[in-house]
Amino acid sequence: MAAVEVNVSELTFEMTKKLKFYLSKLVEHKGSDLHVKTGATIRGRIHGEIVSFSKEALGYQDGLTLAKELLRSRFPELVEKKNIDFTFKLNDEYRFRVNMFFQVDGVSAVFRTIPMVLPTIEALHLPVILNTLCDLPRGLILVTGPTGSGKTTTLASMINRINKTQKKHIITIEDPVEFIYKDESCVVNQRAIGQDAISFSDALRAALREDPDVILVGEMRDLETIETAMHAAETGHLVLSTLHTVDAKETVGRIIGMFPGSEQNRIKMSLASVLQGIVAQRLVKTVDNGRTAAVEILVKNARIEALILEGREGEIPDALKEGKDVYKTQTFDQALLGLYAEGRISREAAIQTSTSRNDITMALDFYDADKSQKETRKDETRVSIKELQEIDKDILSLKK
Repeated sequence: MAAVEVNVSELTFEMTKKLKFYLSKLVEHKGSDLHVKTGATIRGRIHGEIVSFSKEALGYQDGLTLAKELLRSRFPELVEKKNIDFTFKLNDEYRFRVNMFFQVDGVSAVFRTIPMVLPTIEALHLPVILNTLCDLPRGLILVTGPTGSGKTTTLASMINRINKTQKKHIITIEDPVEFIYKDESCVVNQRAIGQDAISFSDALRAALREDPDVILVGEMRDLETIETAMHAAETGHLVLSTLHTVDAKETVGRIIGMFPGSEQNRIKMSLASVLQGIVAQRLVKTVDNGRTAAVEILVKNARIEALILEGREGEIPDALKEGKDVYKTQTFDQALLGLYAEGRISREAAIQTSTSRNDITMALDFYDADKSQKETRKDETRVSIKELQEIDKDILSLKK
């Protein structure tokens, strides 16, 4: 490991060719991630499950060679930091977000699929209220969920809509840059941490001097970034970002709880003022063995603002449930029930992904019973119509 500088002229790029074969296979099977691990076979995540793509394990030297071929001049950075983020382009249709790292057997890497075609809110079957959130002139919108739940894709669909429908300046700050936007109605500047900026907080502070209308922050990782993002929202910008929280209630609690006790009242006031929406999502297996997002939606209203100010975030789920018709908010369980009613997910998938198994089971039972009653009434109506038709026939025959 002493000599870490890479002489590109000595590389054959045979390992890169093999990698492209497996990435193509991943795309063919509509997979989300490729796992390359020294000492193990190549594997892919297909519809949420890990499957083997090869029979032979990746050797130690082959793992290092692949790292050198992909990173070239950045290979010393991997050796120094022990992990590195970058993007890899397969072709004109697919790119991959890559995290490469050392583990006990050598080099490993995970390649996350990023389609080159920009997603739309409609194609992702996301709630239409997201269109309204995109049209807001200012405020803070958060997309939350566990790793791999599609947060980046949802944000991309929102930026894509703004870029097509408004005349604004969009700045994205990402680690690394994933979806690539071409200027349409908007001017779009994209900055990658490490390559174009030192840190999220530094790039966000600089963005405020760059005449932005919309700022996308890939992730709010620390107090400074959160506070700067809230300040940007307060000063008339629309700020979109992500957090690794499971739902709207936890998102509000996490933000407030990250600050010292003496600061929390101020943060509650600021958050209640600037927060416009939370889009929390989980991926659910569909009946056709694909995956779709179940989405909890928080939209700012007087009740939500009061709950944040008074530290009563535990009541947020009730507010979302009761605000469905008026504000288009919804809880996860309501979203799952909707997907089940559309026939897109099974009863089992809805129960497994729900926030409350008891509540979703009761809701599903009620829905199934109501549906059964409606079908019975339809059948009875059909019988009645048939009987009337028979009576009409009898009357006509008597007249003759």
